[in-house]
Amino acid sequence: VGAALTAHPLVAGVLFTGSTEVARHIQRALAKRLGADGAPIPLIAETGGQNALIVDSSALAEQVVADVIASAFDSAGQRCSAARVLCLQEDIADRTIAMLRAAMAELKIGSPDRLSTDIGPVISMEAKRNLEGHIAAMRERGFPVHAPSLPEDCEDGVFVAPTLIEIDAVGDLTREVFGPVLHVLRYRRDGLAPLLDQINSSGYGLTGGAHSRIDATIALISEGLSVGNIYINRNIIGAVVGSQPFGGHALSGTGPKAGGPLYLKRLLGAAPADWPPLSESQRPSALRELVAWLADSGRDGLARRCGEVAAHSRLGAAIEMPGPVGERNLYRLGSCGTALCHAASDETAIVQLACAFATGNRAALGGPAGIKLFETLPARLREETALADEATSGDVVMTDAEGEALLALLAKVAAREGPIVSVHALSRAGFDRGEIWPCDFLLIEQSVTINTTAAGGNASLMSIG
Repeated sequence: VGAALTAHPLVAGVLFTGSTEVARHIQRALAKRLGADGAPIPLIAETGGQNALIVDSSALAEQVVADVIASAFDSAGQRCSAARVLCLQEDIADRTIAMLRAAMAELKIGSPDRLSTDIGPVISMEAKRNLEGHIAAMRERGFPVHAPSLPEDCEDGVFVAPTLIEIDAVGDLTREVFGPVLHVLRYRRDGLAPLLDQINSSGYGLTGGAHSRIDATIALISEGLSVGNIYINRNIIGAVVGSQPFGGHALSGTGPKAGGPLYLKRLLGAAPADWPPLSESQRPSALRELVAWLADSGRDGLARRCGEVAAHSRLGAAIEMPGPVGERNLYRLGSCGTALCHAASDETAIVQLACAFATGNRAALGGPAGIKLFETLPARLREETALADEATSGDVVMTDAEGEALLALLAKVAAREGPIVSVHALSRAGFDRGEIWPCDFLLIEQSVTINTTAAGGNASLMSIG
């Protein structure tokens, strides 16, 4: 049914929540056709996460335990934002694990229609078998496993007891485990930066959080954790509409965030700019150098057009969102990594390059025009640019291809494994009318939520914004 629905010509856009695998199937189905305007069909997908909660030795242990229990075991762990990995500074690990095990013993497992129940069943017998298989495999690999016994009246249903598994590294997990299973690892204080690299290398980028009363630690985690939603000194589930736009990137989704200012824009062919443009001093140096090179080469029209691209970039934009007393919410935009510029003409290749630079991204040049342009760039701009294979390169793609050529590019991008990559097309006619590629979608969105009532109000947005 899903395949037939996404293939139907009246479907002009798809919004999906579920697994990365199903989202990839939808992307590949949509890649076989174009919309009525000749552009790719928009896909907004929100998928899973290997969500980590990092706790240092300054954190309040009782608050940590309460927030971990809620993050890992509410809804039987069947939330895309649920905590999957708890990272404890080794100095407080033994005590915190002991408190967690005691709290887990108090959880009531049973039918969700009873007010006394804390943890209900998982979604299906297949899910139960998968979870039990994972727990057994981890035990076989020698990882310590702790779980309370199931009540007698739950032994024949699709119940899984809340489970704690101690692991050595994030890499010990190869996929998301969707259920009431929490993996715990210990880290040294001087190993926090490598730990962030481990978490980011999982490929997921949905939610994460930190418990700390040290501003420098909060700043390091908030800036270093590559996820869509970050929560400080609170649980990491339950994003609030209007306060915490929700969604991730890489293996965790395509963006834009649900409830964020870019969501509806993704479904529009064109949308008015509504945020202030970047000032001259805010523009990335690579963009300024590109404009100067064009002007020095006597290509004043292209230089002006590339300068105007900055008016469509929201790089570094930040909005403080409304929220309850005792909580602060920041929505901000940053570069996504590498933008593939796939162009048939020299002019469109140059403007695509400007869009990539204006949004703080590294550019990858593909297509015949891109390869030719790369050979003519000054040495400084080559440092920010690479030649690319459109089948494998880029965290996001821009193209001026149309018709069959556009469909061929969509098929190549959709055939990739890993993150689902969006393709943004602007026809030659649109380019000639002066339209600009949608720069907002060359950025990554992030929501940072801070419980300011914790830690004596120490944590402040000033330290991370």
